[in-house]
Amino acid sequence: MRSYHMRKDDSGIVIRTVSAIVFLTFTFLWLYFFQSDVLAVAQHVLSSGQTHYDRLVGALLITLVLWFLQIGVSAVVRLRNRMHALTYVPSMLLLGAIGYVPAQGQHGAWWWFALLMLLWCGVVWMVRGYQRLESGMRRRIVRSLWGNMLVLAVMMAVVGAMSNTDAVFHYRARMESCLLDNRIDDALRTGNRSLETDASLTMLRAYALSKKGQLGESLFSYPVAGRGADLVPLGSSRTLRYPQDSIYRHLGAIPRQSMDTRSYLTALERSGKATAAVGDYVLCGQLIDRNLDAFAHTITRYYEVADSLPLPRHYREALTLYTHLRSNPVVVSHHPVTEEDYADLQELERQYADFNERKVKVLEEYFGSYWYYYEYMK
Repeated sequence: MRSYHMRKDDSGIVIRTVSAIVFLTFTFLWLYFFQSDVLAVAQHVLSSGQTHYDRLVGALLITLVLWFLQIGVSAVVRLRNRMHALTYVPSMLLLGAIGYVPAQGQHGAWWWFALLMLLWCGVVWMVRGYQRLESGMRRRIVRSLWGNMLVLAVMMAVVGAMSNTDAVFHYRARMESCLLDNRIDDALRTGNRSLETDASLTMLRAYALSKKGQLGESLFSYPVAGRGADLVPLGSSRTLRYPQDSIYRHLGAIPRQSMDTRSYLTALERSGKATAAVGDYVLCGQLIDRNLDAFAHTITRYYEVADSLPLPRHYREALTLYTHLRSNPVVVSHHPVTEEDYADLQELERQYADFNERKVKVLEEYFGSYWYYYEYMK
């Protein structure tokens, strides 16, 4: 009898140890790599910008708090062996609920937390009644261990379902973290292989590109959403925690009254406070709105247009498109390489009568050009 109890205790130690390792590893990695920027937004909102979230310290503290919570739950409910993983449910549910807060700006997942906690209480009550039926633990340790791992795996999926996993929101949060640290290149690499975007993410990318002097060269290398007015946070675009005043100062001055983007940029130029970035904001805003006529009339205010002089890539593409669409263009610019590329695009389009098939083929060859945006990103 003595040796049986030793084997039973040893198997329980193995199950508890493996479960703890899996929980601690998942929780720390989830917080450190996936939710750190989102939690930074949450702390910024909840503290009204008075405190700063530290990625490493935050991940460690939250992981330890949730682990201590599990230890307390385990001491109270006393679920052993194959039932032990259920003691991690409150901690995992709390982890999921925490990750949901900043996405919605309110505690939207807490009613899910309360509902699942009630369900958990019912399950624990039933499980405790069956624990006395457990026997032969040595023969069943592998099955018990895998049962615990299955429970933890299900809870990991629940954490993912409860937390904010919206890709665009994460890109925005990550970009703002990079911008706050003045890591412009890292900001521009964020989500650069994804086609998902919104007006606010486009605004952040435009700002980062403008800081590097590449707005007219690379804006449409990313998916673009919103209107030209959204390039400045006076339209529908907003930052999560990056100071909007920094964007205004980059352009020249903070607006002192409510105004739209066009009026703001015009006021900057009339007052003489506009920086060199304003011209690219005006031109790119017109391109986003597909207003080629306004672009053609405006570009000579900021750039000398001549065949021998270089222009940013998207401006060359827009002028090439404009001269092909208008019988009497107000400005003409010939760039042989760009003209050749546009001719190749037209030849490719003629090969596919079906719009959807044509769009896929053009996407493969010409995504990142203004031409693709103008014709297909509507």
